[in-house]
Order: sequence, then structure tokens, then C-alpha cells
Amino acid sequence: MNDTSEMKDVFQTYLSSMDDLTRVCAVPDSHSKVWKDECMFCYCDSECDGGLYINMKTFQGFCSKHLALDQEKHPGALYLIEKTTKTPKNVVQEEKTKVDKMAIGVPGGFDVSDGQEFDISKDHVIFASSLDARLGLDREVLPDLVIASAEAIKGHESVSNQTSLESWEEERKISKYAESLELLPCNRKVPMDPKEWKCDETGVTDNLWLNLSTGHIGSGRPQWDGTGGNGAAMRHYESTGKKYPLVVKLGTITPGGADVYSYASDEDDMVLDPKLGDHLAHWGINMMKMEKTDKTVAELQIERNLSFEFDAITEAGATLEPLSGKGFVGLKNLGNSCYINSTLQLLWNLPELQEKYLSREETLYKSSQSNPAYDFITQFTKVGAALASDSQGCLANPKQCVSPWMLKKLCGMRHPEFATCQQQDAQEFLSFLIDQVAREEHGNKDRIGDANFENNFKMGLQTRIQCQESHRTSYKSEQSTCLSLEIPIDSAINAHEVETHLRDIKRQKKSDDVVLPKIALKSCFERLAEPEELTDYFSACLNKRTKAIKTVKIDKFPKYLILHMRRYYVDETWTPKKLDVKLDVPEQLSLEEFRAHEPKADELLQPEEPSDDVNSDLLQQLVAMGFDASQSKNALLSTGNSDINAAMEFILTNGTAEGDFSEESTQSLVSMGFTAEQAKEALKQCDGNVERAVDWLFSHPNGVEHTLNGDSSNVSDYELCGFVSHIGKNTSSGHYVCHLKKDGMWVIYNDEKVAKSENPPTEFGYMYLYKQKK
Repeated sequence: MNDTSEMKDVFQTYLSSMDDLTRVCAVPDSHSKVWKDECMFCYCDSECDGGLYINMKTFQGFCSKHLALDQEKHPGALYLIEKTTKTPKNVVQEEKTKVDKMAIGVPGGFDVSDGQEFDISKDHVIFASSLDARLGLDREVLPDLVIASAEAIKGHESVSNQTSLESWEEERKISKYAESLELLPCNRKVPMDPKEWKCDETGVTDNLWLNLSTGHIGSGRPQWDGTGGNGAAMRHYESTGKKYPLVVKLGTITPGGADVYSYASDEDDMVLDPKLGDHLAHWGINMMKMEKTDKTVAELQIERNLSFEFDAITEAGATLEPLSGKGFVGLKNLGNSCYINSTLQLLWNLPELQEKYLSREETLYKSSQSNPAYDFITQFTKVGAALASDSQGCLANPKQCVSPWMLKKLCGMRHPEFATCQQQDAQEFLSFLIDQVAREEHGNKDRIGDANFENNFKMGLQTRIQCQESHRTSYKSEQSTCLSLEIPIDSAINAHEVETHLRDIKRQKKSDDVVLPKIALKSCFERLAEPEELTDYFSACLNKRTKAIKTVKIDKFPKYLILHMRRYYVDETWTPKKLDVKLDVPEQLSLEEFRAHEPKADELLQPEEPSDDVNSDLLQQLVAMGFDASQSKNALLSTGNSDINAAMEFILTNGTAEGDFSEESTQSLVSMGFTAEQAKEALKQCDGNVERAVDWLFSHPNGVEHTLNGDSSNVSDYELCGFVSHIGKNTSSGHYVCHLKKDGMWVIYNDEKVAKSENPPTEFGYMYLYKQKK
């Protein structure tokens, strides 16, 4: 680029002729957002050919390909072009350290980076779109406002705030019991010599825990695989009234700390004890003179759980063939964002989604709101376009990994839990994402087309309840986009092998093999359809509560079946736990035996309304006052059927009269693409609350209770096309990995890394995606 005298004159004349330079130029302050990481519509950044064009008024960045979209909205705009050059440093790669921490992307944890370092240089010029001309930052030619704007943009922190760590690490919190921990009078001194330690109850000499309040030494709790201790430390805690919760693992004590556990029901986890030195000194242990003689809990987890499960799920140890090109683009981990990455890979692998959004990509971008960063459809499509492309960026800077940070930021604005850098539940995010797409489609039909993407996942579950006294039945069908299945641990197909393994461990027979219960996926469906006895069922025909039998079956088979396996649960103390099992998951799945059927011709059905005789006079008075007949009847039956004032109060407290729905409420729902009839029914069902009515409409797409639709032509045969696995003790920590089947080949998507899968770990799936056969 040549800053000739003629070009300087042209720039100077052009800028000085403007009546109001602030129309195209502003100086960002500390509250401004500068979007200079990448193009608003793709993942080209300042390293790409031509650099990144940053609008000097809106501070939004665009690549040369999408610059015209911004110029249409901002004619005559000025841009600061930033061009970045990265040169690899000649740095000797350090030898990887041993993994000794339950973490990812932090020292001592599993490494997720490539370790490459660069020298970085940036060049800047001003681009006047009306002139189609460029000029360097010449203070003699450019007005002070332009110079000030350019310098401020250069120095301003980008919105993405790239200090976010690509990491996951198990967090230990300070125990709330540590500060004022009760210490009983010292009636013993714990020896400093580990050889003298033994369990006070059983005499065992390994896996010993010292109660910091009582001085009792007990054996640790047994683990899921039969290893660990005999539980003496826990029994002591319970036998002393559960008043002394903190224990420390002897053998892990060093001057730098130790493993401390809290048995308290509201903690029940590894914790930190800021006063550990004082508490140990009370029992005669000088923390500063201790040396580590036993494995920490983290080390045991790595050996027992992580090395087994993590290696299996991420296929560590296998020589995986890296894949690149169309459909094999990775997603950058933004700090505990693997739940987002895995879900996005799973969804955008569907041809229906690609065909609908990517075929009109440029149209969607052109119709985006003034700030594309806040337009959900734009950012959602941007990610999909990147994953389906040959590569992102220019030919000089091809990328096989992109960062979905704009979409993550937008999701966080709509759901506070997704705004944090904490790990979240991938199943919850998948449901959220499908729901958000459905809402956008309903509200933007002119832009997006028919609202039909969510229908690909909608399945119908029929609940049949038969009264045990009258033998009459009732049917109800509900729709869902995800089927959550219980894992029946008592149905293990290798129960004998598991029992033998546990007996061998108790007999101290050493084995490197880990034997987990193996449950067939079919058993999970059988548990779903298993008859359940109800002891408090209200029988409408008898007008009383009695016993009944409930069964659940499938009355609508979706095109794509999403299965959520309940591997994680909350125990009686509200502590998150994990069910360590393998699942026997077939690639070909038939669900015909779980198909629901219409009521039989001779089957007696429950009446829709209770058989009580409603006071007709009072009912007529309520209806004449403008209240809905069904609401009035329910109110009279709920308040004794004799007091009109009590019935009115019941309606006003628990429901809104149909005539009270405002035209504004109805129209707000109609504007989202629903019919007036659907809107009124939703408002009626939700007492006039518009926000609740929106949720009701999305879960009842026809505006009325979903009716039986068991279709004999509805195919019940499926083929596995993807699954998401999770590593960690609960869904709020750990790591997610996605596996997809592409053209008959399994592919692993582990954040940035994409490779051919040698041994897809289908047995460890947390979510499975099946496609209906044609």
C-alpha cells in the first residue's frame, strides 16, 4: 500500500468535507464493546488475507467477503483494517509432565494445547468505503477524531476476553466447619512414624483417615469397584452423632497440605482446611516434618477412574488418524465449554439442519439485526457454516478449529447458567438449544421459513392408567424432544462376573481389570414400559382415590431419537453421584415392542370430568358473570359446591376468566406465528400469563392436549448416528466428548481435535442420537 501525496489529498478533502465526522467515527471508552477477534459472520480474523475491517463507529469487525453486508447498513463508513502476522518461535518443546491432577488444560492435568508459541506483529490502516481507498495512520492528514478512534480501537480489549482458560479442574472449597472445628481433649498422640499407624477398630494399616476432632484413626470407605477401606472412619463419624465431620488422610500430609474430607451431609466431598496445621498439632503431628507416604485421592481417581474411563472415552493410547476438511472442523474449548462443543457437533451433523440454514446463509446474515453478535440465528448459522466448510479463514491461514464464543455469550444472555465458565449438563444445553431454535423459527417465519426443525425430535409418550376397582382406563399423551431413561442396575447381563470380581477384591486378589455392570439398552426401555402401581390415583368414575396400574409406551416415533441416560443422580443427602456402568448399545435398534396402541373397542374409559353433581344454579351465576364454565365447575367442586363467593375467590386465585385475556396478550402470541385459537387456548391453560403460555405452546404444538397418534406406518427402527460421553463424577464437572458416524466411519470430536475413531466407546454414552430408518 502506497501513501502517495495524491491519496493523502483525496483523504483529507473527503474527511474535511463531512458535515459531521461523528456519523462515521467514534472513540470507544471503557464501557464500549470492540468486536475485533473475528468477522461477525464467519471465523476469518486479522490473520486472514486483507485483514479484519473494524467499523470505526459500531466497532464491529468484518472480513473482506462480508464487508459489503455492513456497508449496506452503514454507507460511507470508515474502517480500521487490522492485519496480524504470526511467526512461529524456535522454542524447544518441554517434555510433558506426568498427569497427577484431575484436571484438563492446567499444570499436572491432561494437556489440550499444541504448545506452539508465536511472535506476533500487527499493522493498521484506515479504509474509506466511499473512496475504496486506504491510508496509514498519518497524523498530519487524518483528523484528531479518526486518530483517537483508531488508537483506542487498537488498544481496547476485545469482547471475547481471551484470558478464559481452556481448563477443567476439580474444585475444592473451604469447609465451613474448619474455622470453628471442635477439638476434643487430647487423650492420645498420633505417632509421626507411618509404620505405627493402624485403624483403631479393625487394625488395618492402609487407607487410614484421622478424625481431626476426636483423634480416631479409621479405615476409609469402600469404593465402587470394591477397593478402598472397610468404612471404619465413617462408622465412627456416625456413632459420635455426626458431630465431627472433618477427617484427613494419613500418608498424604506434607508441609503443603493434605487430603481432607468432610462427611457432613451438606458437603460430603473433598474440602480445604485453612487451619489444618493447628488441628494436626493438637494430635501431636508436626505438619512441616511430614512426608507423603500414600496416594492422594486425586491420584487414586486418576488410576482407578480416569485412566480407565478417560482413556476409553477419548481413545487415549490409540494412534488416531487426524481428519480435516469439510465436516471435520473442531471447536475451541473456551473454558469448561466442551458441553457446548459436543452438543453443537451433534446437532450440526444433521442434514436437515444444514439444508435449512446453510442454504440461505447469506440471506440470514443480510437480515440480521444491527449488531449481528446479538442475533441468535446469525451466530448459530455461523457455527454451522464453519463446521460444514472445508476450512475457515483464508488459504494463507486455514483453520481446523473455530471458537464459538459469540454463540456462547448469546446463550449466556438467555440462560444464566450458560454464562459462567463452570461445566454444565450437555443434555440440558441440547434441550435449551432445540428450544431456542424453535422459538426463533416461530418468531421469524419470513426470515427462516416454516418452523419445523424441532419436529425432527418430537416423540410421543402415551401413559395408560387402569383403575384397579372399576377397571376403567384413561389415556394421556405428551411430547418431548429427549427421552430420559433410567439405568436398571439390577438388570446387569454380567451380574455373575461382577459378583465374582467383588469377591476377589474382598479376598485381596489383585487384578488390573475393572469389571463394571453391563446393562443392555433394551433393559432401559423395558424399565420405562414396566407397569407401575399407583396407590393414590383419583378415579373419575368412582369419584375417589384408589389403586391403579400405569404403563408408558411410545405413540409417536420421531425422525431423530435423543436418549438421555441417567448415569448421574442425587442421593438421599442431595449429593451428586455417578452410576458406573457400561451400556450394551446396539447400532441397530428396534422399538416395535414398545409401541403404544389405541384403546380397544370393548375398553371402558374414564369420564373426562368427575361424576359429582355440580350446583347448576351457582354454575349458571358464575358463567353469567363471565367466568369459564369448566373453571367454574372446578371451583365449585373444590370449595364445597355451595358458596359462590368461595368459588369466585378460588377462580381469581387459581385461574383467570376466559374473557379477561387482553387483545394485546393474544396478539403477542399470534405475532410469534401461532394462530389466534392456539393463543387463546394457551392463555386459558396458563391463567393469562403470556410467558408461561409461550412455554405451553412449545410443549403443546397444536394448542390443545396432544391426542393419541399411534400411526402404524410410523417406523420404529433406528440406526445409531452419534453419541456424547462424559467423564467426571457429576455433570457439573468433568469433560464431554462427541462421536459421530459419517459415511460409515466413526469420528471423535474432542474439542479442537478431530480424528478417525478406532474404538468408539458406545458403552459410556451419556446421550445417544438415533436416526429413524426409511
